[in-house]
Amino acid sequence: MPEGIAAPVDPRAVIAARNNADWCAVVCRMHHVETRFDDDAWVASRRTPPLYPDAVTLSPHPSPVEILRSIDDSPGCSIKDSFASLELSQHGFRPLFDAEWIYRDPARRHDDSGLRWSVIHTAVELAEWGRAHGNGDVFHAALLEDPAVAIVVAHEGDAVAAGAVANRSEAVVGISNLFTVTAAEDQAWPGAVTAISDRFPGLPLVGYEDGPSLEAARRAGFTSVGPLRIWLKD
Repeated sequence: MPEGIAAPVDPRAVIAARNNADWCAVVCRMHHVETRFDDDAWVASRRTPPLYPDAVTLSPHPSPVEILRSIDDSPGCSIKDSFASLELSQHGFRPLFDAEWIYRDPARRHDDSGLRWSVIHTAVELAEWGRAHGNGDVFHAALLEDPAVAIVVAHEGDAVAAGAVANRSEAVVGISNLFTVTAAEDQAWPGAVTAISDRFPGLPLVGYEDGPSLEAARRAGFTSVGPLRIWLKD
């Protein structure tokens, strides 16, 4: 690629970013935070729940000034730069971490991980899942009534071994919040993929990961389709 010319954006990354923004909107709605989708970004009217961004970019070249005008950009603000294309240092932000969007074709119904996966249907089950996840206060029982959301859990015996969240958009299903307790990541990823594909059959899976989780996702059949960056204002 000649110097000064940006690499083309994989359309699968655009779809993944929109799906992730859809999930952020669902969580914010549970917490009575108003949000909106513009052409270039999803933005929240006030500070979002813990570990959730205040904005998610939806195009490679949005206006940082316009985004910052739309959100609470006081210390603690975070922005998901979906295409790692922004420069926010001059606005008081620092890169928190880099990650990669991931994509997987629809899964066949096969899982030999040895874990017993199921979809959560009750508030009691969700509370148990939330304690194992570690950020359980974010996940309200109203999520269980959303047909576009599935919260899945794996058990070893009676104990939670792993879990994940799925959210369906028009053409894909997102996988996020994958965590492990006693299971290995190479057990959890294939099992979660199968459980989510059983719930939303025939749809490709998208998400984002970094570090060892990214490598485990790749071993479970995912492909990296583009970079992203999380910015934080101290």
